[in-house]
Amino acid sequence: MKLPLPKLVRAPAPIRIGVFLVVLLLLWVPIAVPLYQVIEDSNTVSIVTLVVLYAEFLLLVNFWGRWVYRQPNLLRRYGLEFSYRMGLEVLAGLALGIASLFALFAVQRVLGWVIWQPPSIAFWRLVVEGLLVSLGIGFAEELFFRGWLLDELQRDYCPQVVLWVNATIFALVHGLRPQFPALLLLGLTLVLAKRACGDFSGRLPSSSQPSLQHNLPANSFRGRLGLPMGLHAGLVWSYYIVNVGKLVEYAPHVPEWLTGFDRNPLAGAIGVLFLGILAFGMILYAERRVKTTLL
Repeated sequence: MKLPLPKLVRAPAPIRIGVFLVVLLLLWVPIAVPLYQVIEDSNTVSIVTLVVLYAEFLLLVNFWGRWVYRQPNLLRRYGLEFSYRMGLEVLAGLALGIASLFALFAVQRVLGWVIWQPPSIAFWRLVVEGLLVSLGIGFAEELFFRGWLLDELQRDYCPQVVLWVNATIFALVHGLRPQFPALLLLGLTLVLAKRACGDFSGRLPSSSQPSLQHNLPANSFRGRLGLPMGLHAGLVWSYYIVNVGKLVEYAPHVPEWLTGFDRNPLAGAIGVLFLGILAFGMILYAERRVKTTLL
């Protein structure tokens, strides 16, 4: 069978990405607009339309793989697999995300910047609701940003460019707010988390030490999504528990730029510092895995 869209396959990544998003919107808008007219509750309609959008995204990815790239299982290429190994990586990411955010609050408590408060609602409800919300966000956003988008970028660009472009787009989509530096760092960390869980098939020059600084082929970093999904979900889960449960009260004498704008602990200087440490840890872990695999 001839490939029906050869020009699109040869087009630069920005054009391919743009075509995909336009088609996705054309499929979604005719369904979303009537739903906004029929459903009165704003929260309900937002959830329903997002579910529809994501279902159409999964269907379009299937079409995209079969008729554009002739790769029928793009989701696996993106790093989505249902295996014991990926399950462990999801759990490890969850634990790392929760531990990182609560360690941040622990440091702020020692410094006298926050005061712990009893939860405003039942703690079990916070935990269960937060887990469901965080897993949904972690799965959806990571499959989109570190799955589809990362794959499209990797087909054209070297790993360093892919790393920064993917993280920048991730931060911009969430808005140009004071949280932008934190979101950029988080995007970098999540790309590195995926690379750290990959099957490194590229080969380095024999005279060089394995390092993420080398321009390895794009498919050298075709990692699994388990760790970034778990890490993303863990950060969202712990933030949901603290924020919705109103577990902390910020000291009035500490400036917001230090503790976090809009009560977001990752949007302040201390949060950016913690994310920087987390990103550096991912770099070390990924490089260690490269060395171990390529020796």
